[in-house]
Amino acid sequence: MKKIIFIINYILFYLIFLSSNSFSDNHNFKEILEIIQNDIKTLEKAVYSESKLNNELSNNSDALNDNAEDVLTRHLLKLSEIETQFQNLTNRFEEINFKIDKLSTRLSKVQSDNQLRFQQLEKSVNKNISTEAANITSSSTSSDPNLILPGSSEPQDLGSISYKDMTSEETNQETKSIDTTASVVTENFIAEEKILPQANPQQQYEFATSFLKVGDYNTAERAFREFVNTNPDHNLAGNAQYWYAETFRIRQLYTDAASAYLEGYKNYPKSDKAPINLLKLGVSLVQIGEKDQGCLMILGVKKQYPNAKESVIQKAKYEEKKFECKKNNS
Repeated sequence: MKKIIFIINYILFYLIFLSSNSFSDNHNFKEILEIIQNDIKTLEKAVYSESKLNNELSNNSDALNDNAEDVLTRHLLKLSEIETQFQNLTNRFEEINFKIDKLSTRLSKVQSDNQLRFQQLEKSVNKNISTEAANITSSSTSSDPNLILPGSSEPQDLGSISYKDMTSEETNQETKSIDTTASVVTENFIAEEKILPQANPQQQYEFATSFLKVGDYNTAERAFREFVNTNPDHNLAGNAQYWYAETFRIRQLYTDAASAYLEGYKNYPKSDKAPINLLKLGVSLVQIGEKDQGCLMILGVKKQYPNAKESVIQKAKYEEKKFECKKNNS
């Protein structure tokens, strides 16, 4: 703009100068005017181009700013959406974990209740058997009033018998028994059929593991138990003992699982599964009501196996917090 003002001033000054000197030559004056007119047109083009360039730069800058703001807004919205989805997944996980714990507690109570009912039923059966035996004895005694039972005669010294006990109207004593010894049936215990193939221990271990993969826990129990009995000193025996205990835990037979874990803890303390075996032993003890002993096992995982896998250590901390072991066993 300063350049334009300067040029205009220059033209005006030049016109005034020409008029003051009163040129006589009209032809020269016309040429000068044409030159000035061309300069003015050139100046207008320059001003127009500069103004247009400034407008374009301004529009491009505004467009870039608008695009940047749109991209940033979209990213923020996407991030907020992902955060919401993650929060929902976390809440869902906590809800499922709570339901599993609740179901486990309910199953433990059902198992204890069933055990109590079985004990009461057994007592009731024994009581009925005793009552029937007493009725039979009383009826046999009342049917024969002259029958003298042993010990019903006059008082006597220890080791002696009464005269009536020795007397008998029959010459030969009759042996009254239900059956002869030849007719007594003895129960024959047949060993359980082996299921492991005739192969090396590694192949037998893989064969037993295959039942776990398909969910056949009853057969897996037999296979792993047979492997441990057949190969007690093999380096896979500790792992097989752990999976043997797992077949009980999966079926929620926590008492059997605790016994199997305990056997693995005693016999294979240096196996690869030893840390997780000790942790599962503690959890099983808590689930069957032995919370103090179970918490000792859970708290002892990190002390006895400081170099255990980080996942096992974290799991032990979770179970410790879950069962409040520090609060009740500090």
